[in-house]
Amino acid sequence: MSLREDCDYIVGKAIIAVQPDAAVYRALQGKTFPGGRVMLVAVGKAAWSMANAAKQAMGARIDSGFVITKYGHSMGPLEGITIFEAGHPVPDSASFAATEAVLEATAALSPGDTVLLLISGGGSALFESPLIKPEQSSRITEHLLACGAGIVEMNTIRKRFSKVKGGRFARHCEPASVFSIVLSDIIGDPLDMIASGPAYPDSSTVEDATRIADKYRLPLTDEMRQLLELETPKQLSNATAVVTGSVRELCLAAANAARELGYQPTILTDSLDCVAREAGAFLSAIARFRQGTEHSLALIAGGETVVHLTGKGLGGRNQELALAAAPGIAGLAGTAVFSLGSDGTDGPTDAAGGYVDGGTLAALSAKGISVFETLRANDAYHALESCDGLIKTGPTGTNVNDVTVLLIRREGDAAERKP
Repeated sequence: MSLREDCDYIVGKAIIAVQPDAAVYRALQGKTFPGGRVMLVAVGKAAWSMANAAKQAMGARIDSGFVITKYGHSMGPLEGITIFEAGHPVPDSASFAATEAVLEATAALSPGDTVLLLISGGGSALFESPLIKPEQSSRITEHLLACGAGIVEMNTIRKRFSKVKGGRFARHCEPASVFSIVLSDIIGDPLDMIASGPAYPDSSTVEDATRIADKYRLPLTDEMRQLLELETPKQLSNATAVVTGSVRELCLAAANAARELGYQPTILTDSLDCVAREAGAFLSAIARFRQGTEHSLALIAGGETVVHLTGKGLGGRNQELALAAAPGIAGLAGTAVFSLGSDGTDGPTDAAGGYVDGGTLAALSAKGISVFETLRANDAYHALESCDGLIKTGPTGTNVNDVTVLLIRREGDAAERKP
């Protein structure tokens, strides 16, 4: 097997291990609901898979429901469930229309009814009913993305301008109960930040939101500044939640797959949180330092990096991370870096992430492509595409952050490589 084949094997095994089906089954095992109606609401990039698992587990006990997921992420009809596809990472008119349909359906629930809320990454954009004009909401999201704001910062702001975020959806569903099953895509699994916490008390404050708005110089109207001053729910008596599935499981699965191939795996962290290109450069420095190793190594990091937009190219944080590692590992034998989003999409592209090895820089240079200029233009997609460095999985049905792997392969371990 080549290094690239090792990469593909590890990717496949890791993604299979964090599929939401088993996670939803675990969360529902032994769970009972009152005698009233059960309405399913699934939001996020893994919404269809989570809803499908819940339907299989509960059958006719689910009376009706909705799935709101990213374009291309629905895998077909589900009986009794209305499916919407909408915009991500910036909400669009489809996001707003889908959310309004959910709000209308949950407006007159009774005390014995339950909303089974299935949440996965991407829910902040997909499940949205703004308190401001839609174009203003989209503009704020785009501004925060361009500034490299972290997901917690983004969600702190988005909660203030939304009818459903920051616990407001659970408040809307009263007197019905809301039981949330959450597939975490945020470091540390903060329930009030995943999908902006539609059914969980909000820990962020007015002061937090104001500080972030000032930090990134958000273009706020007077109406928006007034909304920033409104506090979100800090207590919810009708809502409970359970987290199932996380980036730690993704890292463990990658480590197990690497071990099967003869690598000695080490998980460096499951909370990588920095600029993507800096993470790539750092991993390449580790690769150079560890070149004297006698055994094959797999160094693994999970988390979510950020990108500072300085150009108008095409790419995503995982592609930038991988490309940024290429100069540092140039010429190193048996060395590769790859990074991908577990949901199968990285930024506004059809790639899950990127792969580079010791020969990538020379291949790009032969085509007249400068890594430095490409990163400045945020155009990692086209550079990696030119040297077969894109990782494409298609929509995976799950979303538990990203995984990044540095492989250092020593041929002396070949006899132990048994995929």
